[in-house]
Amino acid sequence: MSPARAALAPAVVLDPLVRDLAGETARLCAEGPFVRIDLLGAPAWTVTRHAVARRLLTDPRLVKDINAWGLWQSGAVTREWPLIAMVDPGRSMFTEDGEEHRRLRAKTAQAITPRRLDALRPVVERLTEQLLADVAAGALAAEERGEGARVDLKTAFAQPLPMGVVCTLMGVPEDTIPHQMQLWKRFFSLTTPQDERLAAHRELWDLFRALVREKTERPTDDLTSALILAEDGGARLTEDEVVGNLTAMIGAGHETTVGLILNAVRGLLTHPDQLALVLGGEVSWETVVEETLRWDPPVTHLLMRFATEDVEVDGFVIEKGESLVVSYRAIGRDAERHGADADAFDVTRQAPNRHMTFGHGPHICPGAALSRLEATVALPAIFARFPGLRLAVPADELRNLPVLTQNDLESFPVLLHA
Repeated sequence: MSPARAALAPAVVLDPLVRDLAGETARLCAEGPFVRIDLLGAPAWTVTRHAVARRLLTDPRLVKDINAWGLWQSGAVTREWPLIAMVDPGRSMFTEDGEEHRRLRAKTAQAITPRRLDALRPVVERLTEQLLADVAAGALAAEERGEGARVDLKTAFAQPLPMGVVCTLMGVPEDTIPHQMQLWKRFFSLTTPQDERLAAHRELWDLFRALVREKTERPTDDLTSALILAEDGGARLTEDEVVGNLTAMIGAGHETTVGLILNAVRGLLTHPDQLALVLGGEVSWETVVEETLRWDPPVTHLLMRFATEDVEVDGFVIEKGESLVVSYRAIGRDAERHGADADAFDVTRQAPNRHMTFGHGPHICPGAALSRLEATVALPAIFARFPGLRLAVPADELRNLPVLTQNDLESFPVLLHA
């Protein structure tokens, strides 16, 4: 055991109800680059520093294979552990390493081309305008009934937009979206009983398996069909591999963009001087997106990598069989990387904002360009449609959902007009 390990403070217990995310992030940052955490009863390590995380995310000795986890090998962690379906969700590019990861990811990269993203922009723009028009019409009707113009921007806009876009990309029927959203909510929430969470995951898997079989018979111009048809040396993905990639892309693809949009709106509404610079054209919407990704990223803690042998970094050792969590929210607040004011939202930062919220190394997020596209279309459209937009509650009253991995708000109540 290294000297650093011997002097460790008691584990930081991550709150499954996420009642004080800011305080928890501050404590993790203060503890140092490596922090011992309690993850719903399972001990783990988390990394909170940008430079250290970059090194670890490219270290081949840290793998996604749950069979390398000592607690899983010993039976101390079983299928009853509440986060098991996030750590071991089924075979996909998100759960494989090395050559298998490259094979699975390459086929997705073949399908998510710049041409396909360019073709999606009109879809994003059209869906954005449609949803904002519905928000305005609903608010007007509520005002006429004397109910006021308070709107939950999450439910009315930030959630259905990325779900609609990613389902269009993947070729998932629109009429499945409402039920999907219920299943995803049950799956991510830590207040859902474990048997219901696993059942929701199985139902999502079955839904997408049926879709893959249908598109195998009748392929169309979408990413799921492209994954089915993609070849490398004559070999295609198996049905389970296509289903795994499809499930992971939709789960990650919609949840992260919800958080990105809402956190950007919150940052701007609570910093009206910065909003004025953006609306005046002095700061770009792309800059707003990158600062939001650094300051309040949509992914709080990324699960999970396992050491196949002892991994030494700067005198600290992650021992064989131990697990590592990457705490992206803490990494975004790393003062060594982003300066003494790293806790502040500031779209006027002089230094280039080189965050790593979409990851680093082989497992960098394949949907990063799509998420950025959605946010840079949605944000200017929101403020153009509702120039008097303001929060309907104090910012410190916004509450997180009980989701350890995503930075997901319960709701985002706003007033559309000043």
